[in-house]
Amino acid sequence: MKEEFDVNLTVQDMFRFNLYHTYHSFRGVILVALPVLLLALTVLSWGKMGTVTSMVYIGLCLVLIAYVPVSLWLNANAQFKRTQALQNTQHFAIDDTGVTISQEGEEATLAWAQIYKVVETGSSLLVYSTRINAYVFPIRDLGEKKEAVARIMQEHLESYRLKLKA
Repeated sequence: MKEEFDVNLTVQDMFRFNLYHTYHSFRGVILVALPVLLLALTVLSWGKMGTVTSMVYIGLCLVLIAYVPVSLWLNANAQFKRTQALQNTQHFAIDDTGVTISQEGEEATLAWAQIYKVVETGSSLLVYSTRINAYVFPIRDLGEKKEAVARIMQEHLESYRLKLKA
């Protein structure tokens, strides 16, 4: 069985990958917990400290909440602009040997044994080659081939390396 499709990434796809990857890591837990703890501290100590101090805590909480998404967007935008390969159409073939990417006459195959994990998000299928690097397959580009691609992956990868939605 073999499925082939083209991927045309956007800055939004890169941003969503960065957002998913960041918030599904230990760092992401800290980035969520810190503003929550700061907000709880502010609420619990309201009236016991000065108004200016309380406002500074709330301001710091808002900065912490906004900083990560804004910095991830800027990072995705910069990465997309400086990497020509991301701006061009990528052709993928998924078969018994693994995942093969073709672009501008070059070809590389990621064997099934080399795939770290596959995760399905609401907008993409992420095929991780390492803990931090992944091929991003937007669902819009997979179209009706998404189910067939998922079936091939289920045949070749252990269930603990697959996080697909039902």
